[in-house]
Amino acid sequence: MPRSKRVNRRVPEKLSRVGKDVVHGLKEAAAHVRGEVSLRAYEYDVPVPVDVKAIRAKSGLSQSQFARRFGFSSRTLQDWELGRSQPPSAVRAYLTVIDRFPETVERALLGVA
Repeated sequence: MPRSKRVNRRVPEKLSRVGKDVVHGLKEAAAHVRGEVSLRAYEYDVPVPVDVKAIRAKSGLSQSQFARRFGFSSRTLQDWELGRSQPPSAVRAYLTVIDRFPETVERALLGVA
């Protein structure tokens, strides 16, 4: 569906840049629902399933160290490793990035450029 209208970009001045971006995104989503604009879709193939235990073992970290370093619950990590559950797609994508670029993820989480 072609874009037929531009989304109103007027946003209150008191909002931060992020706040303004959020408001703009919500207005754009509402315009999409009304059929006024079309949005681009991005699709990636997220691995199903991921071998969480192998990713952690490759890192050389214990379960608790890996969980703490990358923001997971130790219990949840155990469940994934034992096959009791699979991580949701966003977490599988995150784990894939951790597996391929662990130093980059660590720097990003520490706020280092």
